Amino acid sequence: MIKALRNPSLWIAICLLASVWTASSPSLHAESSDEATRRLLEKSLSVIEIDKEISRIIGQQQALKLEISAMESKILLKESDIIQQQENAGQVLRAYYTGERDMMLRALLSFTSLSDLFTMMDYFDWIISRDKNTLNKYKAQYLDLKKDRDSILTEQQRLNEIEHNLVAQRSRVITLQQDIDRDMKGRSDSEQIRIMIEELTNFWQNIGLHEVKQYFSALSAAMQELPKWLNDNKQYLQFKGFEYTLRIPEDELNQFLRSQNDLFDNFAFRFEQGAIKVQGQRDGLNVEITGNYSIEEEPKNAIRFHVDELIFNGLALPDTTRRALEEEFDLGFYPQLIVNFVRAKSVEVTDGEMIVKLKVEL
Repeated sequence: MIKALRNPSLWIAICLLASVWTASSPSLHAESSDEATRRLLEKSLSVIEIDKEISRIIGQQQALKLEISAMESKILLKESDIIQQQENAGQVLRAYYTGERDMMLRALLSFTSLSDLFTMMDYFDWIISRDKNTLNKYKAQYLDLKKDRDSILTEQQRLNEIEHNLVAQRSRVITLQQDIDRDMKGRSDSEQIRIMIEELTNFWQNIGLHEVKQYFSALSAAMQELPKWLNDNKQYLQFKGFEYTLRIPEDELNQFLRSQNDLFDNFAFRFEQGAIKVQGQRDGLNVEITGNYSIEEEPKNAIRFHVDELIFNGLALPDTTRRALEEEFDLGFYPQLIVNFVRAKSVEVTDGEMIVKLKVEL
């Protein structure tokens, strides 16, 4: 980390940013010129991140198109195979409908010896089994084909959603870029701002994103150990009948985090009414996260953390970055790892405390 900061161009970025922000805080001066500069840098950072999201969406789009094409080819082969099976099934049904199988029944009833009866029964059983197998085979192929057709419809809907998202993100980038170009016009320091934007881009891509991911990775690892810590600290768990109440104090949670990773020595959770705020600072880099917990049932009952706001050195990152980090790092925890046979029913954040209601479900 320190070695990376010795890169001269990145030091230039920090110095340029320092000329805009105060040394004591990542937030900007209240003056309108400083606020305008902050907005420009924030928009430029959003363009970088949304461009990455566009690349990811294009990758999804191409992969899904290939998948749909393969499914369509598979369906064509199955449709060809099922035509013959459909004809076979039709012959069987016509045989029963037109009375052809009645002749077999009359032959069975006109036996003259037990030997003839058993022979006819065996033959009759073979015919019935073959007919049943023909119909079952057609039914299975039909259902399989229907399943594939339903799947391709689902994938087509996904593709439509992806393409809609792609159009929306491209529109966002165009709007942001137009805003940046408009804001840059007429500024006497436009060249300096362009240098700041370029250096900020390098700084974010080489150090900033890595730093943010380090925080998220450390938090994710700590959350995996949280159930064990809660099991070792039963005083935070109260029960009444089939209901449990888990109360996690802010101070104790911070102590737990610091016991998990030295990174949290300059890092803190704050529980405020309805929101969780996390702030960390290291080597002149500042990360602020605001989010909330919610109960999710799929793929399994969990208390999931959602990032509502992510600020890096005073610059708010776009929703695409927040969503990507949520997908990459699991910051939630799972009640079943604390107490067997329980489900989380509610989660509430108050000043200084998080309260989770659990219920036993046998």
